[in-house]
Parts: sequence; C-alpha cells; structure tokens
Amino acid sequence: MMRFATLLKHPADWMAAAEGAPSVVLTSRVRLARNLAEAPFPGWARKKERQAVRESLQAKLEALPEMKDGFSHELSDLDPLQKQVLVERHLISREQAARNEGSASVVNRKQTLSLMVNEEDHLRIQAIRPALQLQEAYDLAHRIDQSLEREVDFALDSRLGYLTACPTNLGTGMRASAMLHLPALVLSDQIGPVLKGIGKLGLAVRGLYGEGTESLGNLYQISNQSTLGESEEEILERLSRVIGDVARYEEQARQKLSAEDEVMVLDRIGRATGTLSYAHIISSKEALNHLSMLRLGADLGILPAPLKGICDRLFMETQPAHLQWAAGRKLGTDARDVLRASMIRDHLHSALPPAIDPLGKES
Repeated sequence: MMRFATLLKHPADWMAAAEGAPSVVLTSRVRLARNLAEAPFPGWARKKERQAVRESLQAKLEALPEMKDGFSHELSDLDPLQKQVLVERHLISREQAARNEGSASVVNRKQTLSLMVNEEDHLRIQAIRPALQLQEAYDLAHRIDQSLEREVDFALDSRLGYLTACPTNLGTGMRASAMLHLPALVLSDQIGPVLKGIGKLGLAVRGLYGEGTESLGNLYQISNQSTLGESEEEILERLSRVIGDVARYEEQARQKLSAEDEVMVLDRIGRATGTLSYAHIISSKEALNHLSMLRLGADLGILPAPLKGICDRLFMETQPAHLQWAAGRKLGTDARDVLRASMIRDHLHSALPPAIDPLGKES
C-alpha cells in the first residue's frame, strides 16, 4: 500500500481548479454512514470488538479495485501531525482523528475516495469531486457501497433504513455537501439573508472543516440535514438546485460589484495581492481571507486565470499541519506564520502581474 509521504506528494484530483469560467463551487462531497448488523456501534464497543471490526472491514476495503495501490493505515500507527494533515485534506474527520485503537483510514491514490473505519459509525464512505458534481460523487460512493453489501451485512431496518449511531443519519445515511466560495455575497453584505434562506429550506451551512467550525476565506459548506423520509435522488436533486441558486446569486453579486463599486473591488484585490506578495509573517486566517480575494480577482479576469488553481492549493497547503509536514518538524505558531508567508511569496512570485491599474488591467 501507499506510504503517507507518497499520498501527499501530489495534490488531490479535486484540488485542481478548472480554468475558464468562474467557479463558485469548489468541491462536491457525498458521505454514506454504514454499520455492521452483528457488531456493537463504535461508541459502545469494547477495544477488542473495535479491533475485530477494523481488521475485518479494512481487509475488505483494501481489496476493492478502486483502492488498488491506495493508502491504508490504522490511525494508532499515525502520529498526531499526520492525522491532522488528513483532517486538513478532508480525508478523515476531526472526530476520527481523536480516536486511536480500532480506527483506520483507507484512501485511493487520487484522494477522491476516503473510507473511514470506526469513526462514529463502523464505516463512512466518502467521495469527493471538483466543482458541482454531487451526482458523480454519489455514484462513486454508491458503487463502493454496493460492492461491500455483497460481502457485509449492514444494519438495516425496513422502516428506518440504515441504522446509524446518530439518529440524524437514519434512513439513507447520506450527507451530501458542496464547498462554495462566496466573496461577493460577503462584500455586498448579502451573505446573511442568503444563509438564512438556506436554513429555511432545511439545509445546513458550515465552515471550512464542517460542523462547529467558522467560515474562513469566504468558504462555506452547504449540506442536507435530513436523511430520513427522502430518497438519495430527492436529496441530491434538492441540494443541487439550491447550490446552483446560491452560485448564481454569487455571480450576480460579482457583476453588480464590478459595475457599481469597481474601485472598492480593485482595492480589496490589490491590497490582498500586495500583502501576500510582500508579507513575511502571516496567520492562517489572514492568509485565507487574502487568498480569497486573489481567487476572486482571477475569476473576474483582473488577475491571471492560473492563480485560481494556485489559490485552491494554498487554501490547504498553508494550513498548520501541512506546513509542519513540509518543514519536516513541529513548528510553533510564530514559525508557522513565517513559513506560510514564505511559501505564499514563492508561489505568487511568477504568477502575479507587476501591478493592477484602475481599469483592472495589468500594467
């Protein structure tokens, strides 16, 4: 199986932004929660029971054709930094990172499939795709689910559907979500009403790393809340429709800001460009917020289009665990802030134009 260092050597497929048309939706993710019928749920299981589930499931997951030459490790074999890197890559959850014996992570080479053993449930099947591809993400997760159902007896009730540790996951056991970049809605003070409207439709809005985390870099996760009483197709259709609407609101807000408040937009993008180009100390939060403005500039044609992909990679690679992994050692906050600034300067040196003139063109 793949070594940890090899897993991180190349960016995940879903991290590469497509050039061309503005991309409000960065990623789409579908997660299926499943439990074994004859084993106690992880939260109730004894250590030996958790280990037995891990050994049985991990072997079956590694044997899947989709996981050939993938990454597979028991979490107790990974150090805290490695686990945090996996969290920052959205390959395991924060909750699973806090677990040790009996938990495992199995990831395919392209990092589009992540299988979590003994998180809150016995198995979490997660598929990630770039842009708005919820159906494609579901198809990938569903294919794994079907393959496993031929070998594993999942806990299933004729009335309640798939049985899960948390009642909110009963039914389909599916959580579908998309990560959106919404800087124009934030700049125009429209984000509050939009998020309130999403909530009224029965959907959840979360921050960069899911439940309980704040929105950084104007990045928001929108996901379904209910999994019982609706089919997978109904959930995906409703979520895709709402996400499409929010993306259009963002595009309209960008057009309006460009037409009615162009100088403010140029100023925000210019200040972010200057700070990231010359700062020698920068925090994670400040970096994300400035990178958001650079990405907006690339989407609006004010800055070179390739910057969009660079920003998407830096969103992740400037996070604390990634920085320390790149440095090869544990770093304090001050050292991370210095390294982060250096990394950003290096990435932007050849990608940025010399300056931005008042008309939004390179000079």
